[in-house]
Amino acid sequence: MKTLDDCRVEIDKIDNEVLALLNKRMKVVERVGEIKKDSGGAIYRPEREKAIIERLVTLNAEIDGLLNKSAIEAIYLEIFAVARNLELPERIAYLGPEGSFTHQAAESRFGAMSDYVSLNSIESVFKTLEAKRAKFGVVPIENSRDGIVGETLDLLSKSSVKIVAELYMPIHVAFATKAKKLEDIKKIYSKDKGFGQCRDFLSEYGFNDVELIPVESTAKAAILAAEDETSAAICSHIAAKLYGVPTMFENIEDESDNSTRFIILSDFKNAISGDDKTSILARLKNAVEAGALVQFLQDFDKEKINLSKIESRPSKDKDGGFAYWFYIDFYGHIDEERVQKIIKKHKDEVTWLGSYVKGES
Repeated sequence: MKTLDDCRVEIDKIDNEVLALLNKRMKVVERVGEIKKDSGGAIYRPEREKAIIERLVTLNAEIDGLLNKSAIEAIYLEIFAVARNLELPERIAYLGPEGSFTHQAAESRFGAMSDYVSLNSIESVFKTLEAKRAKFGVVPIENSRDGIVGETLDLLSKSSVKIVAELYMPIHVAFATKAKKLEDIKKIYSKDKGFGQCRDFLSEYGFNDVELIPVESTAKAAILAAEDETSAAICSHIAAKLYGVPTMFENIEDESDNSTRFIILSDFKNAISGDDKTSILARLKNAVEAGALVQFLQDFDKEKINLSKIESRPSKDKDGGFAYWFYIDFYGHIDEERVQKIIKKHKDEVTWLGSYVKGES
């Protein structure tokens, strides 16, 4: 290949081969969908997708490929999403509005082809799943700065839906505007927290005297910025893209270590992957007695099961009094023998919330 035209001809040839192979893959996927439909198997299998990506990353290293793990994951997560929609079209409910970080998290796992339903509350997401109006739900459960999302835990404690996957997403905000020059910007829209997270940026770029207008969401900020070329929005990347507002600056937050853990909810159980996490709710009968929680946790220590999180929540049981229950994450799958020993011992005190492939934080 001596010229740019030669390179383009070669790329076109390779693209033709890639397209033919993708169609060949989707033919097999179509048959998988038929088999699962007959057997009632789940379409979304996070443990299977994880295994495929890990195998390809290993293969890529062996052939000294140019793609890194993030690139392979980005390409194949979209292929998986397209494949699942061929097996069975998916409807995903998420905490809105459209263009929110939860929407961005949902799209990162379910791709652009899925049918998304934006809902106004976390409770609405749970109710939609329980009523079978959507197959999957995506909600936040924890933020690295603000801590646990109490509403999500409270709803998990009484819902029939389970956690089937988790994902950690860094929370980055963009500065989006239709203005050609910074000095043309007269006002900036964002959620009130957005301004606080970007004080350094606003000061460095001379926006101290520009009107800062708080709105109910960063998605709303993008909508308003799209309507006025003298305005800008501090918003998510997906909101800027969704509402056609060019991104002038990426990652403008003062601190870059802010991330949110999202969970994917549905009505099936994952198979054991070998790299699992399980969430449970523990309502200890003798919780008011000294050492009750310690004794409960010692059972995990005996089975060499590592805990990754324990969070207490005020009990909302109707039997009166002031008590707590405990949300616990640990490494392992509910069907593992060592885990079952603990669950059976405390069968009247533990509620299983889901077992799923451990996400990368």
